[in-house]
Amino acid sequence: MMRSLWTAASGMRAQQSNVDTIAHNLSNVNTIGYKTEQASFKSLLYQNLQSTSTNNAGEDKPVPAQVGLGTRIAAVTSQFSQGNLLASTNPLNVAMDGDGFFQVRNMDGEILYTRDGSFAASPMPNNQGNLLCTGDGYPVLDANGNMIIFPTEELSTNVRIDEWGRMGFEGDDGNTDYLRDANGEPIQFGIVQFNNPAGLEKVGSNNYRMTVASGDPVAERGNANLMTSKVHQFYTEGSNVDVAEEMVNLIVAQRAYEMNSKAIQTTDDMMQQANNLR
Repeated sequence: MMRSLWTAASGMRAQQSNVDTIAHNLSNVNTIGYKTEQASFKSLLYQNLQSTSTNNAGEDKPVPAQVGLGTRIAAVTSQFSQGNLLASTNPLNVAMDGDGFFQVRNMDGEILYTRDGSFAASPMPNNQGNLLCTGDGYPVLDANGNMIIFPTEELSTNVRIDEWGRMGFEGDDGNTDYLRDANGEPIQFGIVQFNNPAGLEKVGSNNYRMTVASGDPVAERGNANLMTSKVHQFYTEGSNVDVAEEMVNLIVAQRAYEMNSKAIQTTDDMMQQANNLR
């Protein structure tokens, strides 16, 4: 009977982690670029009560007798499905439609990846221009890995960003005058993809870090083997959390937690009955 106590306790621990994951999803329902997470489980070791053998008549038994010892969280996986596009009046807000990620550089010089396109322009010292950055002040990188700097004399309200992520300003003739790099090529976002985005490490503030599981980033620019992501100016990508689905998952997790608690109570009652035998 002690085995059932520990087995049910493992179920309660697993369901508590499941509820924590669901609560995290619901708390980020309005977070720009957030990707819903899903907990998955796997069984623990099995104890052999009787291995495959023969019965008294010498006939082979078809199956052994095994009993499981509970469950645990196997992984918490992010679901990178497309979120809804939310309209914005900020010309520096962009939404990613596709499998790509923006590249940003944190204060330690490390490159991180994000789906949050709610960018801003930060004035640089000595009127050197306006730096395109995230809400945390991390510089956004272009396709060459350089920071994106707008000229000081141009207003951020005149910024134009096309669907390929190329950026510039609206000229007097109504056409876009693109910012250009040292080679004369239009400056555009450095958008990358991963073979396994679920393997990215979450570092907070809507940012991800590359890992061995995710694989190396693959640049979309000039890669014919990748489906190019589209960039939409005046939009942001909303969270892909389905509130109704999360509420159903929450009810199921709560009931599973209650059943495991009931199993512990039942085991306790059985032990009490055994201790009262005379």
